[in-house]
Amino acid sequence: MVCLDTTFLVDLIRGNEKVRSLKDNIDKGSEAVTIATPSIIELIKGLKIGNMRENEEEKINVLVSSLNILNLDKDSAILSGRIEGELIKKGDMIDLEDIMIAAISITNNEKLITRNEKHFKKIKGLEIEVY
Repeated sequence: MVCLDTTFLVDLIRGNEKVRSLKDNIDKGSEAVTIATPSIIELIKGLKIGNMRENEEEKINVLVSSLNILNLDKDSAILSGRIEGELIKKGDMIDLEDIMIAAISITNNEKLITRNEKHFKKIKGLEIEVY
């Protein structure tokens, strides 16, 4: 199973051909394709603060509706707290949404597909595929 990070979703919405091709290959495979609920937060936040164009809201709604959504449950919330605590102790903090995405992916035994290697490589136990 694979979980698509927000970076992948943004690139897909914006029509990046490399990402579209990768998504087509993923869809042809036997793995379920998912996203974590914090990615929805990041997408909508991007719309509101101007990182994404307002006309992309409909594309976001269609894309999100077409994918399996993984929620932040008790186990992934506990893991998020552990990850955040470890990163704070190291002085190596990343965005809370990224921590939650990572914890949800780990809890659900998902590989995370992202271009944000800088943040996600800091998290132990997270399998990532960088595009």
